Amino acid sequence: MPNGQEPLIVCENLVKIYKVADLEVVALQGLDLIVRRGEMVGIVGTSGSGKTTLMNILGGLDRPSAGRVTVDGLNLLTLSETALNYYQQTKVGFVWQQTSRNLIPYLTAQENIELPMTMAWLSSPREKHAWSAALLQAVGLYERRKHNLSQLSGGEQQRVAIAVSLANKPGLLLGDEPTGEVDSATAQTILDTFRRLGEQMDLTIVIVTHDPRLSGQVDRVVAIRDGKISTETIRLVNQSDQGMRSSHPAGESAPDVKKEVATYHEYVVLDSAGRLQVPREILENLGIGKRAQLESGEDCIIIRPAAGQGTAGEGNRLTLEEQLALLFKDQAPPPPKRRRGLFGRLRRHDRI
Repeated sequence: MPNGQEPLIVCENLVKIYKVADLEVVALQGLDLIVRRGEMVGIVGTSGSGKTTLMNILGGLDRPSAGRVTVDGLNLLTLSETALNYYQQTKVGFVWQQTSRNLIPYLTAQENIELPMTMAWLSSPREKHAWSAALLQAVGLYERRKHNLSQLSGGEQQRVAIAVSLANKPGLLLGDEPTGEVDSATAQTILDTFRRLGEQMDLTIVIVTHDPRLSGQVDRVVAIRDGKISTETIRLVNQSDQGMRSSHPAGESAPDVKKEVATYHEYVVLDSAGRLQVPREILENLGIGKRAQLESGEDCIIIRPAAGQGTAGEGNRLTLEEQLALLFKDQAPPPPKRRRGLFGRLRRHDRI
């Protein structure tokens, strides 16, 4: 994460509720997120966790139901439709999983890149040609600038899509599963392209993905669960000189050569109210259900299972019947109640 950089994206207590027929579906439940300028962030989560909803809100394609979301100082909740249109054209670029959403099939690669500039009326013809050529060089496809989409591979099409998303020089680049329909080698090329362009053009990049390779390519991985940020995995780069001494002629001192070594640390995230989501597997292993005991330790907070819940997973959890059996195990069973009325007389008649 770029240290000292001011935030480009700020989400505070973000809520999004969809109404389907008579049902209300809460997609985001008080989500808090800060993304700093120049940062490359991955968003992960299961289907229905809210990650695509967050992406649509950041891109100006949808509005939150409540909360606050600002991008580059613009409050997306209060922007007019005209201002939101301008935001989509100039401030943010999109790369979708399906190439049909990124590119026009009957245009060449260069024509696809120049189309957003034409629609936004931001550049002269000479400027459009120069900038599209520069973007094609940046994604390594200048030699194929005159090719139609049918003449390009899936990975090449996605690299053209990245160039299209940068046509109007946005500061924020959003990717929705950009490696979802390509093989591993091509996916690596696409992720390398994202990182290289991010560094060259000072872009802030947010990528939604299921791709496990993402964690090694970005500055931070944010996991969303049940509409909230649950954990963050942060990439820390250290300097190491072990086994990295350069070769020099005998008698000359060989200076140390430093090598960057990345390590990853996962953290749970507290929201603005001090709440956190403890990973489900930890709760299951400790046998923690709806209640837990919270204690203050030395430089730490201790969470223990509530009394009667056990301490070692599902096997120690007692069902209601088992708890009742333990409660009454030392008591004699109550005598059977004598039935009265018609049913009681019928039962006594049967015994006679």
